[in-house]
Amino acid sequence: MSAKHRVVVVGCGGMSNVWIDYAMQRPDTEIVALVDIKLEFAEKMREKKGLACGTFTDLQLAIEKTAANVVFDVTIPASHFQVASTAMRLGCNVFGEKPLAETLEECNEIVRIAERTGRTHAVMQNRRYDPRIRTLRRMIASDRIGQVGFIGADFFIGAHFGGFRDAMESPLLLDMAIHTFDQARLISGANPVSVYCHEFNPKGSWYAGNASAICIFEMSDGSVFDYRGSWCAEGAPTSWEAQWRIVGDKGTAIWDGHGMPYAEVLAPGPQEGKFIRDYVRIDPEPDATEGIATGHGGCLDEMFLALEQGRLAETDCRDNRYSMAMVLGALESAKTGRKVDLGPLLKL
Repeated sequence: MSAKHRVVVVGCGGMSNVWIDYAMQRPDTEIVALVDIKLEFAEKMREKKGLACGTFTDLQLAIEKTAANVVFDVTIPASHFQVASTAMRLGCNVFGEKPLAETLEECNEIVRIAERTGRTHAVMQNRRYDPRIRTLRRMIASDRIGQVGFIGADFFIGAHFGGFRDAMESPLLLDMAIHTFDQARLISGANPVSVYCHEFNPKGSWYAGNASAICIFEMSDGSVFDYRGSWCAEGAPTSWEAQWRIVGDKGTAIWDGHGMPYAEVLAPGPQEGKFIRDYVRIDPEPDATEGIATGHGGCLDEMFLALEQGRLAETDCRDNRYSMAMVLGALESAKTGRKVDLGPLLKL
């Protein structure tokens, strides 16, 4: 009997190892084809993993020859729209690396294609699947700090990548900020309404483009999300998960991106007349996600589970386009010097 999930992997570069290894350990999943614009890359990956599948340079042919029903898109961002649209029109569900697409117009069209075809498209947002940030989300959702008014995230790392990032026009916003922006949506449960962004390249930067940015987002729940980030900040680096402060009307939650989050809230009892009121610390309850896969594995587990349950994945394209709007809106604001209303960009 053939596997329930017959997978074509498109893009056989380094990142595909994670996706292929994951699929190979699922008893209900079979990799039926590897696709790459360079056939030798697909053939080398097949040999490396000991697979018996076909290798192709054409996605449509691969799907038609193998009766695949799932496509893993691990290609470069410029190929994501073509891969997704081709796969869904041929009856496949798509699990893809971020970003959803290069433009919001393409992101919205992917959603429309998913609606027309009845297929799904879910995006790899692996940083959602960290037990610490999900604990932080639970603290916020449980009303521990009350109604959220402000979310702040600081991301400062001196990253010496070399290669293509050093030459990008907007390396921080285009390549990294999507993770932090998506985390802010996860934490708050709110979507972006508008953005003002100042992007710049500070003295001493080894990047050709703007490696630093400050963004102010107005969110749908009335809160403000403030992002400060740099990929050329030497010394005192933050976590790759950023440092977070979430302020509510009852208290404040803190996560340094390394340990577990905690909150300080108003202490019980009378507080009238005190200039600075008394607070008590609240540590998180035992993690309800203990034992659940994290990172890429956690996100892929959710994608497959959603498919089996006939529901949309947490990172389905319909949801993920809001995170993409934050990135693309920030870039537009930085170029124009004006606040950008995201509503028109998100209309389908």
